[in-house]
Amino acid sequence: MTLQSFALTEEAQTAVRRERGNVLRLAIAQALAGANSTVIYATGAVVGDMLAPSKSLATLPISVFVVGMALSTLPTGVIAQRHGRRAAFLLGAGAGVLAGLLATLAVLYASFWLFCAGTFFGGAYAAVVLSFRFAAADCAPPERRPRALSLVMAGGVFAGVIGPQLVTFTMDLWPAYLFAATFVAQAAVAALSAVILTGVQLPKLNSATNAGGRPLDVIARQPRFILAVICGVVSYLLMNFLMTAAPLAMKVCGLSQESANLGLQWHVIGMYGPSFWTGRLIERFGARTIVATGLALTAASSAVGLLGIDVAHFWATLLLLGVGWNFGFIGASAMVLECHRPEEKTKVQALNDFVVFGTMAVGSFLSGGLLSTFGWNAVLTLSFVPLIIAVMALAVSSRWRAITTA
Repeated sequence: MTLQSFALTEEAQTAVRRERGNVLRLAIAQALAGANSTVIYATGAVVGDMLAPSKSLATLPISVFVVGMALSTLPTGVIAQRHGRRAAFLLGAGAGVLAGLLATLAVLYASFWLFCAGTFFGGAYAAVVLSFRFAAADCAPPERRPRALSLVMAGGVFAGVIGPQLVTFTMDLWPAYLFAATFVAQAAVAALSAVILTGVQLPKLNSATNAGGRPLDVIARQPRFILAVICGVVSYLLMNFLMTAAPLAMKVCGLSQESANLGLQWHVIGMYGPSFWTGRLIERFGARTIVATGLALTAASSAVGLLGIDVAHFWATLLLLGVGWNFGFIGASAMVLECHRPEEKTKVQALNDFVVFGTMAVGSFLSGGLLSTFGWNAVLTLSFVPLIIAVMALAVSSRWRAITTA
């Protein structure tokens, strides 16, 4: 072995170690930061029901959470492009700490609108957290990017345990103020996540990164980008649409908060648990096949929910919904990676997330009104409409590809 080849080998080994270290730190941060979303979904509708001036506004805090996600995606992309992803990550963690503190004050002073402000900042934090998956892809060579993206998402498995258990063990610690201690703990976990993120070593910005690339309207007109956005929108829209209503629906059906917490725990595990294998499945079968599988599982979750309203039906619905989201959303994210050049990545990824979360906000607002007016079955039945649209888009795309490659 020559000195030059030895140096190249050492460099390659260093790059692999850096890649693994980054993915590990991002996965740990995903686990901690993911608890933020789980806590808000577990408590948002219940606390909203306690504080809201009208029962029809009970799920508004979760809808505001989604609005926070949508409005934060483009600024997050701009900050990441100009100052680096780590700067965006730390600002997001600060928003997570603020979310927990505002929610605590809202409970102490019985302020519904202050609670909505807290969930807004929680949504901003969640938007930043979801960009971890693309940061992991930045650290890996093209052939390993779906796997790196998937492994970081796998950190959410632990969020599925941390979040609900955080609620269960802290919600009564401050007896006069239900959930106040939970939101203090939420702020502390966000601060710990920030400490983990300071050790992430991402590729440095350079002139090519900030060169701009093609105009966004040109990129957005690509059929494969449109398909990726549709699949991402439907996967996330339906996950949020059903998960927003489920805890309150369980309460209306006479089930306990502990049952709702456990249901959400299994749901979040379903969301992130398959991530240990989703990247490999995408490499083997292709992103479109994995997305189609995710849509089928989401349809199955709604069908199971329509069969009954006991604990088992809710838990099965939430678990299947989580796995369906995993396949659909990670598959769609892998498709986005195929739609941009290196210098376009942050703005294209931010645009994709903006459209996904913006559309998701509409579903979140509809969810609470539908649940209070028409009931849980109406929420489940309506979920089949977006599913049909996504399946048709996949079918049209497959036919178009077959014609163009013939």
